Amino acid sequence: MTSRTSRVFSRIKGRTTPAAWREPRAILWATAGVATLGFLILLEIFARRYAGIPGPLTEQAKETIFAPKPGPLYAGLALMMVVLTWRQRFVAVGAAIGIDVVFVLVRWAVDAEVADGHSFGNGALWVMLGYAVIAVTRRSGRERVLLLKGVGLGLLLAAGRKTGDIWLIITAKTRPTVLDQYVATADQALGNPSWLVGRILQATDPIGTHLLGLVYAQLAVAAVVVALYQLRNVGVEGRFPRHHLVRTFLVIGLLGPGIYMLFPVVGPVFAYGPGASGTGGVQWAVANLWPHTPPAVTAPHPMTYDGITPRNCMPSLHTAWATAIFIHTRKGPRILRYAGTFWLIATLGATLGFGYHYGTDLIAGVVFALTIEVALRSIDRGWDRSGVQFVAYGTMVFAALLVSYRYLPTQMAGHPWLFGPLLILAMASVIHRYVRITGLWEPKAAPAPQPDPRPELV
Repeated sequence: MTSRTSRVFSRIKGRTTPAAWREPRAILWATAGVATLGFLILLEIFARRYAGIPGPLTEQAKETIFAPKPGPLYAGLALMMVVLTWRQRFVAVGAAIGIDVVFVLVRWAVDAEVADGHSFGNGALWVMLGYAVIAVTRRSGRERVLLLKGVGLGLLLAAGRKTGDIWLIITAKTRPTVLDQYVATADQALGNPSWLVGRILQATDPIGTHLLGLVYAQLAVAAVVVALYQLRNVGVEGRFPRHHLVRTFLVIGLLGPGIYMLFPVVGPVFAYGPGASGTGGVQWAVANLWPHTPPAVTAPHPMTYDGITPRNCMPSLHTAWATAIFIHTRKGPRILRYAGTFWLIATLGATLGFGYHYGTDLIAGVVFALTIEVALRSIDRGWDRSGVQFVAYGTMVFAALLVSYRYLPTQMAGHPWLFGPLLILAMASVIHRYVRITGLWEPKAAPAPQPDPRPELV
């Protein structure tokens, strides 16, 4: 073989090495990272220019020194640690707690004021940033990439909470009018479920109220538990699974507030009641009706509301997130499947029972979650006809729901026997298609080989 031929074969062989095959995926990760950073920068600019508040990058940077909410940061640290060995995990947790103890002592010594619930959490952020430095300076190859992915996942979870909080403030400051009268009128096609569940929840007070309040407030904790189960083998296998709950959770939180801007709604306890969580009030409401007196069917119109209550109802992201948790627990052990089912049912009860959402919001939230889930799975496995058709169908149903809530609410309220079943059927059709398409995508177990029949002995 000539030297020239040898060089040709070596080039061909080099093109087919695993490293070469990993190049497109590395480009995809780099593109996603740049896009995320660009989005955060744009949100920073938008928050300062249009809402007069610091953006997510500024708020996250402040938490390196000032007391943060501990939950998101320690949840992010827990997700980051899936790429570490058990010894490294103990070191990381010990370092985070030690740093937090130092911060708490310094604040106590200088008598620094700390907001309620903001006591510690700096240590978790410092440890994640420290591992990012270690990945760049002390790791190489696959170890570096894996550690950077873990750090990125943890920081994204923490930044996602900041991004969501700022989005909610932006919706309140940039959308002075809300469309609650339209949604409440359309909701009569479903029988005003928020009013019904609200009365049931009040009848079970304080047990039912405390239980559902805990479930509603700790939805992110449930998501982290499920995600840790899904990612439990990352450190051993040296790679992340192709699809997991955190991706769906983050994308739902990223896209949902955009719909809030298009369809601002505050919820029945605000638009038809006294408000909650220190915002709203009867002076802003149509009337003090929730949950005992369903609103009358009248011609709806946009209404002005205060500048601090988030317009975060349409779609119900709590419903979308709980749906995602339910989906991702189906392959877990029995206790995890039961927990996922309970969390979905309890979240639906809480969103309605506390007056945070209308029934129409929940239907839109389920369709929203299933469409995103299939889109993310299609990106991983490669787009095919079934994936494209489902995403197109889910998007069409979601858009049709919003259009009908906005432009047909009076007709929906006047003919509940027609539009109520149609809304349920629309959601059920998306659920049916989801079950069918994901069933086709699941690998089929090969049948056990059967021994060849032996000729009978004569």
